[in-house]
Amino acid sequence: MKDIEVEELKERLDKEEQFVFLDVREVYEYEDDNLGAKNIPLAQLPNKLSEIEIHKDDEIIVHCRSGARSGNAKQYLESQGFTKVRNVLGGILAYRELEEE
Repeated sequence: MKDIEVEELKERLDKEEQFVFLDVREVYEYEDDNLGAKNIPLAQLPNKLSEIEIHKDDEIIVHCRSGARSGNAKQYLESQGFTKVRNVLGGILAYRELEEE
């Protein structure tokens, strides 16, 4: 699936649209600042797949700090049969920058 720009993500969050929202940053990063997504650090994703297995065919939007870890998470999830995974381009850094405009 096509990745998602922060502008579209913000619009969808503002409208409270339904999708699975995943933050793959470390717990300390999540505690410092988050967008309300479910936090599963990238390194723990293989062990926590059962928590999101039910969403294999649902849209999953994954983010991290800058888009690199979430890009890896997207590839991993797709390799595990998840069909609608989207990476937030630029991550939370780009999202917060957008909010400042």
